[in-house]
Amino acid sequence: MKNEDKYLESMHRFGRIASIISILFMLGIPLLLAAIYNIWPDLGTVAKASIGLLSLFIPINISEVVSFGPILGSASYLSFITGNLINLKLPCAINAMQLSKAEQGSEKGDVVSAIAISASSLVTMVIVALGAFLLVPLKPLFDNPNVQIATKYMLPALFGGMFVPMLLDNTVGEHKVKNRLLPIVLPAIAILFINKYHRNLAGYEGILMLISIPIIILTARILYKQGIIKMESMNKSK
Repeated sequence: MKNEDKYLESMHRFGRIASIISILFMLGIPLLLAAIYNIWPDLGTVAKASIGLLSLFIPINISEVVSFGPILGSASYLSFITGNLINLKLPCAINAMQLSKAEQGSEKGDVVSAIAISASSLVTMVIVALGAFLLVPLKPLFDNPNVQIATKYMLPALFGGMFVPMLLDNTVGEHKVKNRLLPIVLPAIAILFINKYHRNLAGYEGILMLISIPIIILTARILYKQGIIKMESMNKSK
């Protein structure tokens, strides 16, 4: 067995074990406390409170697995266990692969993504621990209106910083891709049009992603077959 196969096999094995342990902890602790103190909630009340949340988050979670999995690689296990995918893990993985010239989906990209997400998770735990200890002393700062307004723009600024380099740079790992953003044009225009003139699509992000992903893949395949999207090895061009 090659070293690459051993690496992937070990990552998947530990990832599955860690996922099972995490689920047991997340579900087991509330169940254990409910059993010890005999404070079982009414199932009807739980169902009523959960239906709205599940209808929103199940499509989002499915779309994240489908869309982020190929980017994050085997580090998806750690990413989904520790959370903060969109605003932290995904940007770290993408930036690390861009800086190291690693192609998404490649063996190098998988390793780089795993290192970036592992480092991000460790830093996050340190920051969360510091935040827990400093929450009371820093409360006046967090309550400052200017700080609260600034935090609303953190996520758009983060994705703007990711999108602009992607818009200007056509390199993907060791390849240059001509017209690589064309497949997203049709879904983007359709979503913007519906959101502006028909109805507010807030809360439907997961459903929109599930619809857009196959459209983008099919469009990219058609454009590639037609020669509109072209891939050129950077090694050959040198």
